[in-house]
Amino acid sequence: MNYSAHSSAIIDDGAVIGEGSRVWHFVHVCSGARIGSGVSLGQNVFVGNKVVIGDFCKIQNNVSVYDNVTLEDGVFCGPSMVFTNVYNPRSLIERKDQYRNTLVKKGATLGANCTIVCGVVIGKFAFVGAGAVINRDVPAYALMVGVPARQIGWMSEFGEQLKLPVIGSGKVKCEHSGAYYVLNENVITKIDA
Repeated sequence: MNYSAHSSAIIDDGAVIGEGSRVWHFVHVCSGARIGSGVSLGQNVFVGNKVVIGDFCKIQNNVSVYDNVTLEDGVFCGPSMVFTNVYNPRSLIERKDQYRNTLVKKGATLGANCTIVCGVVIGKFAFVGAGAVINRDVPAYALMVGVPARQIGWMSEFGEQLKLPVIGSGKVKCEHSGAYYVLNENVITKIDA
């Protein structure tokens, strides 16, 4: 075993967990899960069978990553945030054949207590504020807040808000990293210093 797991964690046979990952108290990882290297699974996290978690993701306490969710490298899932996998669930109607795929791209942040409605793509380095409800695709680097979530700005890879218009064009430098971000027709491109 090249990862660490608390004695209270349940890791089903067949689960793949990468080198240097940490599995904390009361975590349950199902047999089909694929978890990368350097991942942290906080207390009371559940990881379903049809889940892929990339390298260096941090999943905070009380998060359930249900079937058909894929997290690329470096995704942050804040405490008690929520994924869904059925769009219109009913207790009396079986809908396991209707799971919708959810993809969270590299470096995105999902704030505490936010909800990700299934079937969306969250762009790389996007930032979803605490308590927001995402019910549609999110562009790369977008800053999303509210219920339902709306875009109020752009974020750098460092995690600082960029002084760019929500819609339009512009260019700005991230003071922390020195990288430039160019907004052209509502698409951001990062240009290294």
